[in-house]
Amino acid sequence: MSYTWPKLVTFEDFIAQYGDNTRYELIDGQLRDMEPTGTHEAVAGSIAGRIYVEIFNSNFNWLVPKTCLIKPPAAEATVLRPHVIVLDKAELSKEPLWQKEPIICNGNTIKLVAEVVSTNWQDDYARKVEQYAFLNIPEYWIVDFRGLGGLQFIGNPKQPTFTVCQLVNGVYEQKRYRLGDTISSDLFPNLQLKLDDIIATIF
Repeated sequence: MSYTWPKLVTFEDFIAQYGDNTRYELIDGQLRDMEPTGTHEAVAGSIAGRIYVEIFNSNFNWLVPKTCLIKPPAAEATVLRPHVIVLDKAELSKEPLWQKEPIICNGNTIKLVAEVVSTNWQDDYARKVEQYAFLNIPEYWIVDFRGLGGLQFIGNPKQPTFTVCQLVNGVYEQKRYRLGDTISSDLFPNLQLKLDDIIATIF
């Protein structure tokens, strides 16, 4: 949900008031409640854990921070807080804010982001697709384990869907995976993952 403020919230205001509060992010000056629940946290944790294993097994120089914010350079009043983010350690020295705050400003530092869909599904399927593509993030995963997204995004009838967005010439090519499908990732070619495995962690 969005909250109406007398004026738009600035980047500085957001960091001062909500930088440590994982419940909120900022889009176009408006506060967004990410509506975290136990099941959302379980799903995000399961995804992060599986990514950790792939990074370790492949000996990639990447990390998955517990919390991290993204400040798109072209958006003055937007601060995104992905559920899972993979960073390239070699690029962190170029980040102007990283030493003081867990904030990423350069898209080159980010290898992958994953969002767990809530009732604010429009942000995940539309706005963030544009933002993450503009940042040139190679992969974006949309984990809609409750099948909340619009019909144009997850099909009819609605069902749990895992969407992998892979950047090709600056635009995301999207592939949907349903229950029973093996998910494919260019970043993690040895990944063995199904949406079933993720959903199983919440029951």
